[in-house]
Amino acid sequence: MTRGSCMSITSRSCRRAPRHRLARLAGRGIALLLLILASACGKEGREEVETAAVVPVTVSPAETGDIVAVIHATGTVEPAPGADLRITAPESARIVEIAKAEGDRVRRGDLLVRFEIPSLGAESAAKRAEVERAQARLTNATAARTRAHDLFDRGVAAHKEVEDTDREQAEAEAALREAEAARTASATLASRAEVRAPFDGVVARRSHNPGDVVDASSTEPILRVIDPRRLEVVASVPIADLPHIATGAAARLLTSGDDEPEALKVISRPASVEAQTGAAPVRLTFAKPTALPAGTPVQVDIDGQRRKQVLLVPLSAIVREGEETAVFVVSGDKAQRKPVTLGLADAGHVEVKSGIAAGDKVIVTGQNGLPDGAAVSVGAAKAEGADEK
Repeated sequence: MTRGSCMSITSRSCRRAPRHRLARLAGRGIALLLLILASACGKEGREEVETAAVVPVTVSPAETGDIVAVIHATGTVEPAPGADLRITAPESARIVEIAKAEGDRVRRGDLLVRFEIPSLGAESAAKRAEVERAQARLTNATAARTRAHDLFDRGVAAHKEVEDTDREQAEAEAALREAEAARTASATLASRAEVRAPFDGVVARRSHNPGDVVDASSTEPILRVIDPRRLEVVASVPIADLPHIATGAAARLLTSGDDEPEALKVISRPASVEAQTGAAPVRLTFAKPTALPAGTPVQVDIDGQRRKQVLLVPLSAIVREGEETAVFVVSGDKAQRKPVTLGLADAGHVEVKSGIAAGDKVIVTGQNGLPDGAAVSVGAAKAEGADEK
């Protein structure tokens, strides 16, 4: 009985032993399988990261050349001095006639406005009468002086009488000159009752009609005539850019679409500025008559300071981060970030004072958000073009 029991127990123990070993073997196999799978996944993940990190870019070599700074400004097309006539009343008056309407062309000497000013007629007559009285006084003074000198020569008149007649004639001559000047001034004022065109032009504005009573102090002109062949641009230039602009400098009026920019030239710089405004007016003349009407707002580019044989890169290569500027240079298959100091800039390039050297291949597309040291691939077409340069 005891032996049988022992044999029974031994037999059960022998049957259990293989199960434990199989379990351990199975566990090891599962762990190995998981390790293999994890290794495979890890390898796949690294390959995907490396593939995503290669950024396609295009480059352009940094080269030496000449550059002219371009100053951008806004402005307005305005008539040149002497090409803008604004008609106002010489004093309170009634408009009798306005011969032209807005948009009408006028010729030099054409009647534009006729006023009715009653006081001018009366004043003109009074001034003419003063001239006649002064002339009569001078005639009498001259005759009296002649008699006095004749009597003095014959020893009849005293020397004092001669002096008195000399003084009277001098005073009469002065009075006549004064009266004639007043008459001329009155005639000039009276002539303003009729206003005629001083040049060929176009009526740009008409704000009154015949029958209107107008005041001399009115700030609004009755009629405005301009010469469209003598227009210029008055540009508002930042005060900081004024030292870089010279009289005679070339400029361009920017146009929309495919039209060629209109050529301009700087004809004057301000003699004084108001610091509060932050800008100052610069006048530019058109190389050829423009079709733009007066009052048109425009954008202009003015050529400023020029520098020769400096290091240049395309404007598109510049990366700005706060107050710092940088470019990315391709070295091998990596992109290196290079802080740079900039100088003059034109429409397409900028001067680099420090940070890179001539021949460095700077990235012009694909650099935005690119980390320093990132792997890059240079586009074939651009790379060949850059190498050719």
